[in-house]
Amino acid sequence: MKKGLVIFMLTASFLLGGCVRGGLPEEDYNLVVPEGEIKGTLMLPEGEGPFKIAIIHQGSGPTDRNGNSAIAGDNNSLRMLAEDLAEAGIASLRFDKRGIAKSMSLIESEEDLVFEDYVNDMIMWIEKVDLEERFSQIYLIGHSEGALISAAAAAQKEVAGFVSLAGVGEKASDTLRRQLSAQPEEITAMTDPIITELEQGRLVENVPDVLQSLFRDSIQPYLISWFKYDPTEVYGEISSPVMVIQGDNDVQVTVNDAMILSQAAGIKPVLISGMNHILKDAPRDMEGNLETYSDPDLELHPDLMPEIIQFIND
Repeated sequence: MKKGLVIFMLTASFLLGGCVRGGLPEEDYNLVVPEGEIKGTLMLPEGEGPFKIAIIHQGSGPTDRNGNSAIAGDNNSLRMLAEDLAEAGIASLRFDKRGIAKSMSLIESEEDLVFEDYVNDMIMWIEKVDLEERFSQIYLIGHSEGALISAAAAAQKEVAGFVSLAGVGEKASDTLRRQLSAQPEEITAMTDPIITELEQGRLVENVPDVLQSLFRDSIQPYLISWFKYDPTEVYGEISSPVMVIQGDNDVQVTVNDAMILSQAAGIKPVLISGMNHILKDAPRDMEGNLETYSDPDLELHPDLMPEIIQFIND
């Protein structure tokens, strides 16, 4: 397969994923749902609260609460984000979404999962945190697909603010078409009709073996539910303050996506030169860029956290 198909698999495959800096305190913090518990981690700043808190939602596929993936590798991006927030006096909550890592047992069958499950979980997290006296204001930070999930939650539940990191500006089906356009014509000739059927809410039988990782029977209900969401409509429904951040060395999401989302939200995007999809300073070439996905020691891009911290503290 060419790299275009590999890139999409990093964002939309659904497989099982895989010493806190400065001694910052962490605690287990779980959300009870009918199927069991979604496992989470609170990271708290030093000192006395109440603290502002950011609920962090990772991207799609087998990505855990730290931003690490069984496909792409360990990069610790979301753990680093939480650590930098804590050092700035801001608490955070990150969690393993249902069906992934420590929350894997909540999904017995992949076909039982739909996009709304993640949105509803995020809403329940907001409601749970809102009951805590040690937290004063709730912010949402969503990365990649997690940006749309967090946006959908923010459109339904008022929060102090929402940060969109590398969020996609078009429907997932259109993004998939764009990413697959780099493939040979024989691939797109097979994928285009499948995507169209899923957009219409219809399951597709007899998917070719070469496309099973993207369109296997068990993932089609999720794709149907995901394809229904237009990010521009969702972002336009958010009444809370919004920040859209995008790196110009992102090989999965484009600056144009950020322009679309920021226009929908009525704001200007924050564009970070040299930042890639996992929020690191990365080269533009594909091979060097993807190497950062499996480097857990590479720090976040230095221009990222000052923007987020200022947004939360304003």
